[in-house]
Amino acid sequence: MSALSGVIVADFSRVLAGPLAAMTLGDLGASVIKVEPPGGDETRSWLPPVDSEGRSTYFHTANRNKRSVALDLKDEADRALAFELAMRADVLIENFRPGTMARFGLDWETVHAAHPALIYCSITGFGEGAGAAMPGYDPLIQALSGMMSITGPPDGEASKVGVALVDVIAGLNAATGILAALHDRDCRREGQRVEVSLLSTALAALANQSSAFLHTGNSPSRLGNVHPSIEPFATYATATGPIMICAGNDRQFRQLAVTIGAPGLAEDPRFASNLDRVENRGSLRTELEQRLSLDSVEYWSEALNDAGVPAGPVNEIGGGFELADRLGLDPVTEFEGIRTTSSPIRLSGSPAETRLPPPALDQQGEEIRNWLKTPQKEGA
Repeated sequence: MSALSGVIVADFSRVLAGPLAAMTLGDLGASVIKVEPPGGDETRSWLPPVDSEGRSTYFHTANRNKRSVALDLKDEADRALAFELAMRADVLIENFRPGTMARFGLDWETVHAAHPALIYCSITGFGEGAGAAMPGYDPLIQALSGMMSITGPPDGEASKVGVALVDVIAGLNAATGILAALHDRDCRREGQRVEVSLLSTALAALANQSSAFLHTGNSPSRLGNVHPSIEPFATYATATGPIMICAGNDRQFRQLAVTIGAPGLAEDPRFASNLDRVENRGSLRTELEQRLSLDSVEYWSEALNDAGVPAGPVNEIGGGFELADRLGLDPVTEFEGIRTTSSPIRLSGSPAETRLPPPALDQQGEEIRNWLKTPQKEGA
């Protein structure tokens, strides 16, 4: 039996963060009902790219293991069905701008009063206080949080991360909070509200960079592919392209020096400790690249890994999937002709699984409406 068998999730969210949280629960066995407006989730029309059937690949990202029902929340009858769905659900997820759900009578206070056991998850851009009216888009959050300021080359323009990373992490934070609330409900027999904001998510995701600011008062700067606290821990030029080397301790640095034919580097007082290497990283880079440029990235990747030094080429995404496949990680799930990235969560007793492909708009609408219109039996 799946880990979340029997859990019903009402997914009122759209785009990425909320849908990803709902899909994560669906992968783990929950029954997820995706509530869409008559025009569908916006990402259905975000194309190209498209799959072989002309469907948006973006929509496929976060919507497997769901059934779709189209409800117009401005329509009284559909609004009543949406409220009934909330009454039957264990979890409700929404990521509308604060105040939107209240206009439809689906806000936390109203729903909780009628269904105290419900876990109600709200994902916002900037919380429900002074930032309630601010629109929460991932690139905007990356800019405002400072994430862009530390991303990109030191002598170039600040850059956003190449994927909607804040949305992704927020979705995973939401799923974590929901699972904690479900566990707590088993003890207290009462639901609670889970709140995740994109700005708080971004600041927490800055991790060591946030910690550095909090303890020094100085905002870290862009370092490109260089690590602020470890050296060598970056990309370096070889004869055929860049190689990522992560020599995280003195032993690995010594092995690196020996492998590239420069054992004396480990004895050089400029590079004797990690602190020394960080302070003299420019000189160290020159020494390393003089030797790395003598052979290919493929050669050095194999030689360094054989020597116990973590290293590898800068792959395109296809190379990443090829590596995962070669390592037996089964990175791709194909179900009814739609390929999605496999769940990264592996459970030995109740594994994640794909039971449904991303649905067409309102694909299960009739079935879901009939279920919601049928009175529940006492105790159901």
